[in-house]
Amino acid sequence: MRNLFSRESRVVRAVNDVSFAIEAGELVGYLGPNGAGKSTTIKMLTGILVPSSGEVCVDGRVPWKQRVDHVRGIGVVFGQRTNLWWDLPVIESLDLLRYVYRVPEDRYEHNLTEFRELLGLSDFINTPVRSLSLGQRMRADLAGALLHDPRILFLDEPTIGLDVVAKERIRRFIKTINRERGVTVILTTHDLGDVQKLCERVMMIDRGQLLFDGSPNDLLVRFGGERELVVDLAEDYADVSIDGAQVTHHDGRRVTYRFARGDISASELIQRLSARYRIEDLSVQEPQIEDTVRRIYEQGLLRNE
Repeated sequence: MRNLFSRESRVVRAVNDVSFAIEAGELVGYLGPNGAGKSTTIKMLTGILVPSSGEVCVDGRVPWKQRVDHVRGIGVVFGQRTNLWWDLPVIESLDLLRYVYRVPEDRYEHNLTEFRELLGLSDFINTPVRSLSLGQRMRADLAGALLHDPRILFLDEPTIGLDVVAKERIRRFIKTINRERGVTVILTTHDLGDVQKLCERVMMIDRGQLLFDGSPNDLLVRFGGERELVVDLAEDYADVSIDGAQVTHHDGRRVTYRFARGDISASELIQRLSARYRIEDLSVQEPQIEDTVRRIYEQGLLRNE
């Protein structure tokens, strides 16, 4: 009863003063925890949502004002939804999309042949969409999103829930259409394997604000924390300690050192080791981007900068 007569409300800005520019042909990962504003951004860029303020320009168009022209030049795949007709075979859905986008017959046949090979559509192209596995449906959705040769492809969680084999096939396809066709790809994902294998640029958003924009390597350099140096010694040594690094594992002649990127460089550490011990082999191991992003979210590293 109290809520009925004295309601309380608060304004939440799903996207707040986010500003960026993407060049033609880029493949950009757009990262953030659940509720960060990723899907809201994508929906504004595709013309589904109208922002309450600010400006959006995609390939020279304002998405929600020039919607018909805009959708002719973009492809969209939402991992949780399908653009295909549920009860129709895949091939009939693709045929319908050909007419929706008015794709010339020769271009349609060329694209369909190429996508059948790249995505392995032939095994299920005559199967109703409702009978497809998640991985098969995602491959069919990707084909449908690219039949009309869009210049820009928006992918919202395209590998969510997929097995390792299906993920790898879809990643190879995304990389191929980006490199060979020059399609600009904006990818939102929670799977950091997608980022590591596909993206040359990463943007991170949290609580509606853009917190990082740079390469995955820049992200690792700034927030990667500690690195590891694995060394195979030529002899047995009782004491393998070294200034500037911590011994985390010592098994026979193999020693693993952990060191902070900001405290000492890998080359300097190797010089110190070479001066004290005879070395047979060594390798530097960088932190995984998945571990780095997890630390950023859990510790709020970007918000604290």
